[in-house]
Amino acid sequence: MRVRFERFFDRQAAARRRVLVLALAVLAPLAAASPALATAKVKEDFVPFADCPVESAAACVVATTTGGEFVLGHKAVAINKTITLQGGFATEAVTPQALVGAADGDTLSNTPLTVPGGLVGIEGLQAIGGEVTATAELAGPPSSIIINKVAFLFGKPDAVTLPLKVKLTNEVLGEECYVGSDAEPIVLHLTTGTTSPPFPGQPITGSKGTLDEVDRDNIRDFVDTSLVDNDFAVPGATGCGGSLSFLIDPILDADVGIPAEAGSSTAIMKGALEETEAALAKKYKPKQPKPKKTKK
Repeated sequence: MRVRFERFFDRQAAARRRVLVLALAVLAPLAAASPALATAKVKEDFVPFADCPVESAAACVVATTTGGEFVLGHKAVAINKTITLQGGFATEAVTPQALVGAADGDTLSNTPLTVPGGLVGIEGLQAIGGEVTATAELAGPPSSIIINKVAFLFGKPDAVTLPLKVKLTNEVLGEECYVGSDAEPIVLHLTTGTTSPPFPGQPITGSKGTLDEVDRDNIRDFVDTSLVDNDFAVPGATGCGGSLSFLIDPILDADVGIPAEAGSSTAIMKGALEETEAALAKKYKPKQPKPKKTKK
């Protein structure tokens, strides 16, 4: 009888071992896959920093504007396409810093926005459909952009100082039609707080949004941000219509309502802002595909 019990317990122990071995065989691939899946997710989170100047910066920043509007004089242009501003900081200090330009030179994305109703009063525009686009470009090098993290967090003035010129494009206007220039830029002093514009402007209020910390705080992502300014001057147009600019510039100025003193124009930029360490952006930077070999 004792021998039978011992054989019974031996069979039970062997069965438990088989179950354990089977469980380990099933779970082992899953355990091995988890780090790979986690790494893939982390790499995906760092894709927005692909153009960070990781060799010359200590931190990376990407700001995307997906809503809001620009009002120059009395011509309003809705922001209905994504505008991306990206680059880095030389240090991780919280003091105001100049932006280090994006690695590929695309610090501010080239994003044409449609001017509602076109521009009236300029003969020829209606004949080709009247559509005019406005594209914000940097007026000066990336280092002319100054970002103040403390001002951004606490709603103080000058969270982002952004010098711009606006290119107006249309077959009649040509390729050199601008409002603002490198010499005479439209300088935005954006804030997440409340503005104090001169008359006829009224105070408007922005927001730093909410902080969403990604990948164990390795990425600081502010979502639903709103940067605003209505205390900036706008110069008149130049170079519109090529050799006929001496005729078209004044007509365009009258239609848009420029030159305009501070308090007459508005910038509202809604979106998100992400920041991370340059070392992490470099570590998880997407690999560029190898160029295909051409057959001889």
